[in-house]
Amino acid sequence: MLTLNNIEVTYSDVILVLRGVSIDVPSGKIITLLGANGAGKTTTLRAISGLLRTQEGEITRGNVEFDGQNIGHLPPEDIVRLGIIQVLEGRRLFQHLTVEENLLLGREGRSKSASRVPVSQDLEQVYHYFPPLKELRKRTSGYLSGGEQQMLVIGRGLMAHPRVMLLDEPSLGLAPLLVKEIFRVIKQISSDEGMTILLVEQNARVALNVADYVYVMENGRVVLDGPSGQLMDNEDIKEFYLGLTQVGERKSYRDVKHYKRRKRWLG
Repeated sequence: MLTLNNIEVTYSDVILVLRGVSIDVPSGKIITLLGANGAGKTTTLRAISGLLRTQEGEITRGNVEFDGQNIGHLPPEDIVRLGIIQVLEGRRLFQHLTVEENLLLGREGRSKSASRVPVSQDLEQVYHYFPPLKELRKRTSGYLSGGEQQMLVIGRGLMAHPRVMLLDEPSLGLAPLLVKEIFRVIKQISSDEGMTILLVEQNARVALNVADYVYVMENGRVVLDGPSGQLMDNEDIKEFYLGLTQVGERKSYRDVKHYKRRKRWLG
């Protein structure tokens, strides 16, 4: 459904951020981009959604294809109408509006076919996946907890009837129990709706549990990829992302030098 072919991204005409990234996102699957801060994960999402231009970035090589169409040159609003929705990092809300008003804004810009679905049906779908939002629908969104706000931004994305949802760090700043619940719902949405999800995440444990396939990024490149079950058994992933050595002891990611990881992954 969605393919990145040897993408390079440059910011302000000089800073090369992505260096030949190629990723396949099959229909109905959950694909995860895993990596540390600065690896290029969010930039990859922005290359797909068209938001690069808002950060003075551009695709300088390669292309982004959606259903066989090159979309790398399209503005964000046209990409939204094709059915690609990005849920930004940091729980971006209109904090002075209520929960339901934020959800209704998610209907803006969607495709004509999706616009024929009644508003009440869209809202009930969101409340089905996130029951607390129904009780809070009249609450001003700026007063919600972090977990409730994360539910709301994902729910607002659902209101657009996306074919592909790009999720950027949904676990950021949330307590472990809330993270578990958010990812349970993400997996359920993908299963129930047949929705394709491309997920950026630093929490390797939850990302590997929910994903069908994983790409590991470092310094703007994909350095390792494979089915999530296969990567769970990978010694480098265990050591550097799950924090386990071969004998099961905790170990800090920062304790291992960068060149050592690169040497192992690239052979």
